[in-house]
Formats: sequence, C-alpha cells, structure tokens
Amino acid sequence: MSRLRVINLGLPKTGTTTVARALRRACLHTADHRIRAGQTKDDHLKDEYVANLIYEAYYRTGDPLAYLDEFDAFSEISLLRAGQSLWPQMDFGIITAIRTHHPEAKFFASWRPVADISDSMLRWSNLGSERLPGHDQPGLPQGYGGADHERQRWISAHYDHLDQIFAGSDAYLRLDIRTSAARAQLAALIGRKVPWWGHANRNRTNPKVTPATDAQGTDASDPDNDDTNKTEAV
Repeated sequence: MSRLRVINLGLPKTGTTTVARALRRACLHTADHRIRAGQTKDDHLKDEYVANLIYEAYYRTGDPLAYLDEFDAFSEISLLRAGQSLWPQMDFGIITAIRTHHPEAKFFASWRPVADISDSMLRWSNLGSERLPGHDQPGLPQGYGGADHERQRWISAHYDHLDQIFAGSDAYLRLDIRTSAARAQLAALIGRKVPWWGHANRNRTNPKVTPATDAQGTDASDPDNDDTNKTEAV
C-alpha cells in the first residue's frame, strides 16, 4: 500500500501559506512552492521549485512525485517567474499520473469566492497586472488576465475542471478556507488531526480596503492576505 500524499490543487492567493502551516502542524513534511535549504538533506533539491521538480520527474519517470519522495504534502505547486509559467494543478496528465502512482493520495483545492481570488491576485505584487497577462497559462493565453472578468472566468474554469475530474471520488475536496468547518474537513480528508488553522502571512503591503479592515490596515475577512515569504511565488 502506498503512503499518504496530500496535494493542494488550488490556485495562488487562496490561502496556500495557511494550508502549508496547517499541514505541517499535522506532522506532514510539506513543500510550499519552493524547497528551502532546511527542508531537505538532498543538495539537488535545495532552492528548487516544486513545479519544476514535478514536471522533470513526470517526463523522465512517469511519476510526478518521483523526485519529491521525502515530502508528504504539497501546498502550492505552480510557478510564474523568470519566463516560466508552470501549472501542474491544471494538467490532467499530471493529476492522473499522481493518482496512478500514488493510489492513497488525497487531493484538495483551496478555494474562496472567485471575485475574492481575482482581487487578491491583482493586489499581490504584479501578479494580476503584469505576470499573468505577460505569460501563457493553461486556459489563459498571453495577453489575457489583466482584466478582472478574464481572471474570474479562468479561475472558475479551473475549479469546475477539478470537480469534473474528481466527480464521485472521496479522495478530493474543494476546501472553502473561509468556513469554520475547513479544519475539520481537511482533517477528515487526510485522516489525521489538524491542530492549527488560521491566517498566515497577510499581505500588509497592499491590503484589501473594506469596512472590515482592522487597525493595522489588514482586511480581517481576507484569508489570503498572505505569501510575504514567497516573493517569487505566483
């Protein structure tokens, strides 16, 4: 029997840093966007991006997780930087190969209302204004994604696609990170306790401006004001 592997197929700006912390508190060795030096003893993995390792393994071995064996969970797997635009969570071949090689794997997609995801993408550095429209993404060719309605259509299609791929499967969950039930739902999916759930690494540089904004200028209702430690993350 293969061991438990947990993969988040959600898009950036959906609480991926929060998810990473929650999975680590659940005693799962978690890779979040990039492999940091203190996370691995393998010098070949240090500072590598998860997306690159997934595709390299997929095309060399057929198993997208072949080079990531020491990790149990993956909280953010996409990459958009330096001319690279890699989105394994949107790749049917990648998802199918993981399910084939790791039959005990559990998948979820961190989610919140599409308008909120799109707005957070716009407010995070130059993601919505330059990087998305400046690159080709699956379903979002270069030149698209700078407008809110374009991002929203793309985001909606991704989650609808996942719902279709995993229809009828108990190995997948669309995880609404805003709800009080999120921690219990994640725990039920992975079959272990999730001791922590909250908001990690809020975006204090360009916070969402709403009546709910707190004294520090951070929207208390925006669970993905995050990623301050992932300056190159999508």
